[in-house]
Amino acid sequence: MKLNFSILSSILLILAQTSFAQYRVTELNEGWQFRNMKENTWYPATVPGTIHTDLLANQRIPDPFYRDNETKLQWIDKADWEYRMDFDLAKKDIRDKKVELQFDGLDTYADVYLNGKLILQADNMFRQWTVDIKPFLGKKKNELLIRFWSAQNRVDSIANAQLPLIRPDNNRVYVRKAQFQFGWDWGPKFAGCGIWKKVRLLVEDKNNQWIMAPEPVSWNDVKLIRQKDATGTSFYFEKNGKPVYCKGANWIPADIFLPRVTKDEYRKLLLMAKEANMNMLRVWGGGVYEDDYFYDLCDSLEIMVWQDFMFAGGMYPGDESFMNNVREEVKYQVGRLRHHPCIVLWCGNNEIDEAWKNWGWQKQFNLHGEDSARIWNDYKRLFEDSLKKWVDRYDGTRPYVSTSPKNGWGHQESFTEGDSHYWGVWWGLEDWEVFETKTGRFISEYGMQAMPNWHTIKSFTDSTDRYLYSPVVQQHQKAGDGFKKLNHYLARYIIDSARIGKLSLEEYMYTTQCLQHYILRNSIAIHRGKYPVNMGTLLWQLNDCWPVASWSITDYSRQPKAAWYAVKEAYRSDITPAPEGGYPKDMKLLKPVYNVTASGNTITVKSSQLARYVYLYTDDPGIVFSNNYFTLYPEAPEIISSNKPVDAKKIRVMSLADLMH
Repeated sequence: MKLNFSILSSILLILAQTSFAQYRVTELNEGWQFRNMKENTWYPATVPGTIHTDLLANQRIPDPFYRDNETKLQWIDKADWEYRMDFDLAKKDIRDKKVELQFDGLDTYADVYLNGKLILQADNMFRQWTVDIKPFLGKKKNELLIRFWSAQNRVDSIANAQLPLIRPDNNRVYVRKAQFQFGWDWGPKFAGCGIWKKVRLLVEDKNNQWIMAPEPVSWNDVKLIRQKDATGTSFYFEKNGKPVYCKGANWIPADIFLPRVTKDEYRKLLLMAKEANMNMLRVWGGGVYEDDYFYDLCDSLEIMVWQDFMFAGGMYPGDESFMNNVREEVKYQVGRLRHHPCIVLWCGNNEIDEAWKNWGWQKQFNLHGEDSARIWNDYKRLFEDSLKKWVDRYDGTRPYVSTSPKNGWGHQESFTEGDSHYWGVWWGLEDWEVFETKTGRFISEYGMQAMPNWHTIKSFTDSTDRYLYSPVVQQHQKAGDGFKKLNHYLARYIIDSARIGKLSLEEYMYTTQCLQHYILRNSIAIHRGKYPVNMGTLLWQLNDCWPVASWSITDYSRQPKAAWYAVKEAYRSDITPAPEGGYPKDMKLLKPVYNVTASGNTITVKSSQLARYVYLYTDDPGIVFSNNYFTLYPEAPEIISSNKPVDAKKIRVMSLADLMH
């Protein structure tokens, strides 16, 4: 019988991914210390962890998120760091047995020494590293030392050696490391280093039998359908032979310091996605392949996962060393994740094809002739050829697309075929109504910014910072012309332009959240109204990695912003929402008088006048209401609940009319 190659590869991978049943496993996550290589003092370290969180825990640096501390802490990325620990292993316990050291995640350029002998040189934070250490073990006490070399210095050195050729658009493309750590338009720059996942000692146990790892499983009844039709080419998912309209969001890492994300935080965020009636999340390619627990939760919640490989916004090398490194990364990550039924699509990269063709990189970086051809050939080799072959080899059950989006949002094809990132709204300063004529077949990115919640703003400011456009507030707005764009849309839809500059920072927060609520609700209404030509809407973005003005609908506090409530309503399966008529700023709203009563967790709110975007808030940042930013009609009560009992006297109310008067 002839065995299919992909099946054979799967069997081999199952063997490679065998559980630890044949080993006696000891976790080496305690007793670590760290230091700056230029200093003598060692400090306690936490593993898993990062250099920034270790420095913070030892009070060597201030809170990186507070005020403008991000700028003051950039020296950390340029330094080299050491981590060490000792472990005991009696010779009699390991005689005639295999002994291995396993690292689930080293970030990133790491030289590992055991008893003074170099045993590993790691260069990819997305790979698991396993080393046979039997030849290097001491009689009992063993010293493990890891030297982390600055990723920023290393990529800058590699880039300088390539001059005059410059690869767009950041030197980060040379390192297999979470790209968002080098800064993004919603995130800080903290490249850092560290032992970001667990460390294990594996000693062969000859009394145990081999136990197979979980079989690769997929939702075999979920298929990606791309067929020619009257509009162009479809892009939708089919389950049990029936089309599925995908409603969801993009997921970014939930913290810039990755090991800080707890199971409780994963659970909270994913339950918020589910409660908002989402059935798909796109794991964006500038972050990380997420923790096993993330995918376990998506499995149990029946949230489909569009899984990007970790490439975003840059032209990556194509040399043999880089390609071999990526192949091992893909082999490990696909092998680790392919048994999760939630994963329904592998995608090569985020926005690179679009960027090369539409963002002016060739002119900006003086890439012409052979240089241009070389960089584009590297792109095709990695994303159009190699990744597809590797996905087929190591999975073989799910579709692969080379890039997202298929076409840039300035091209007509982006509305007729493939998936679309439509940023005419926001980047292009277009009205949300443009979606009436520019809704793609499957919109995998679009969005509108808003400030984070007031409690979150207070967490990174002191009282002297809490005014509009203060230097600290601007430090937590990473988007180019972010406030200028926000104010354009505020004046267009929400409030007279003359009043914007007179708002307090708290009022500005509230007003921008009303804006995000309004635009996302209406954008989704148009998208869903285009069914079945349009078959998916994934907003940018579900979550934040630090406290910041961004496109997220939940902020870093893991609390909902106004737009979360709008999305929850617009994504309901039992209704098809319709776009609103008229703009909020044009409404003739009289100043209302509110009446709030509470009994335990139940709150009743009334208003004397029509009130739009009614916002309830308290001084307790932990209180979350089941509904917020809602409409109140005169003397018609709104009954909502809170996650814990609340005193009615401590609930404050704001609505759009309060700002207009």
